[in-house]
Amino acid sequence: MVVAEVGIIPIGTETPSVSRYLAAAVRELEASGLKCSLSALGTTVEAESVQEFYAALGRAQEAVFELGIGRVYTIVKMDERKDVEERSGEDMVRSAQRAGDS
Repeated sequence: MVVAEVGIIPIGTETPSVSRYLAAAVRELEASGLKCSLSALGTTVEAESVQEFYAALGRAQEAVFELGIGRVYTIVKMDERKDVEERSGEDMVRSAQRAGDS
């Protein structure tokens, strides 16, 4: 299971706002069928494999290029576990919260 936080940053936009570019990227990530959670500073994506994640990420970046951007800067933080069958981002948060309660 892969849980990743992604920041896709278009470089060279006409205004400081990047909402329309990010919306296109998130739409593409969601269209991939992967679970996505948008936050103020990035998007969390859950995938069964690294290959599945990277394929979706590539399509998301391409969606931004298709809007006329010549450069995209992408930041990825990824956690991959092969020692458990299923572990969502929500599971990770609950685990940390339980540890804090101890």
